[in-house]
Amino acid sequence: MQKNKSVAFHTLGCKLNFSETSTLSRMLEADGFEKKAFDDIADVYVINTCSVTENADKECRQIVRRIQRKAPESMVVITGCYAQLKPKEIAEIPGVDLILGAAEKFNITEHLKELTKGDSTKISSCEISEVTGFNNAYSLNDRTRTFLKVQDGCDYTCAFCTIPQARGKSRSDSIANVLESAKKLADTGNVKEIVLTGINLGDFGKGPDGNRKNEESFLHLVQALDDLDGVDRYRISSIEPNLLSDDIIDFVAKSKRFMPHFHIPLQSGSDHILGMMRRRYKSDLYQERVEHIKQVMPDCAIGVDVIVGFPGEEESYFQETYDFLHALDVSYFHVFTYSERARTKALEIQPVIPIHTRHERNKMLRNLSYKKQQYFTESHRGETRKVLFEEHNKNGMMEGYTDNYIRVTAPYKQEWSNQVIDWELR
Repeated sequence: MQKNKSVAFHTLGCKLNFSETSTLSRMLEADGFEKKAFDDIADVYVINTCSVTENADKECRQIVRRIQRKAPESMVVITGCYAQLKPKEIAEIPGVDLILGAAEKFNITEHLKELTKGDSTKISSCEISEVTGFNNAYSLNDRTRTFLKVQDGCDYTCAFCTIPQARGKSRSDSIANVLESAKKLADTGNVKEIVLTGINLGDFGKGPDGNRKNEESFLHLVQALDDLDGVDRYRISSIEPNLLSDDIIDFVAKSKRFMPHFHIPLQSGSDHILGMMRRRYKSDLYQERVEHIKQVMPDCAIGVDVIVGFPGEEESYFQETYDFLHALDVSYFHVFTYSERARTKALEIQPVIPIHTRHERNKMLRNLSYKKQQYFTESHRGETRKVLFEEHNKNGMMEGYTDNYIRVTAPYKQEWSNQVIDWELR
């Protein structure tokens, strides 16, 4: 390929995808590609996909159609979870030139050198059982917060989830490598906050082959990062409640650099539904985790993932979830409407919840989340907290987040961009 080719990226899904997209971008730029905004005309478009819900699949198809309309001669590359799960389905989308599965996405530069527009769609993928090894990734210069990938894959078998089929076995980087990446980011002088990302972060410690060969754990990782100078703030993106130990909570409570903020997937407040989901805890363990966090960090923000409309979630079970969340001292929810995914155990469960009922329940929990968020914000009014302001100027205003994840809006000041500022919440 000519060295003056241009490339544009679009990312769907999780923080892990953003870290990987940024890494792919740096790889191609190092190989001579010019990076462009996704709305510009580029020679190559790379879409890093998610496949957690049907909407993510649908959005990918819509984006390809948009590219076809504006740049029909450009090459389109699809990678990410959707590419691993359904490569043949993607190959039928007009305009797609290359599909890279989980084992091949980081070989994108070599694949592009061999690709010519007009050839039949090339699929480069393998069985997920063959995907081993860990590819380091982090985002840089894309957002104010930097996403650092420390773990990949998952060994859990949740009934609703396709991620193990798309990402493979749980495996991690070494602490030494993570520290090296964090130091490299710190040395840029621009990174004020690093968000640790993975598919199942609390399972950190398994080597690239998926086996736990040493004594490294997620607690050891956060302890090591806390001692590393150069980065002001760290966040833990999401951690399973059964892997969030009291030791981790207590360490964050006294940490110099880890923010008082946890995001803990719940999925359901009904033990019956949790069992059908094949989750590895019950609601009482989740409640214990929240209570312990609030005991040692009263100001801590706690986010929750919850799924509505899972098969078998009759009205009484949804009410259990609603009541459980209503009583829980948490700050906000991410509410997901259940959508059927191929090759998952959930497809065998009855009764199927009507779509309109799923949407009604989603709305109820989003309304409750709004009230929780308002209450949490109001409870800190009058306090002065440290805010990391983002770089974007939005109609003369800028946004940032406090250490405990309260969103702040202020008149735009260039000198505050990507800076931690003492701010009185009012």
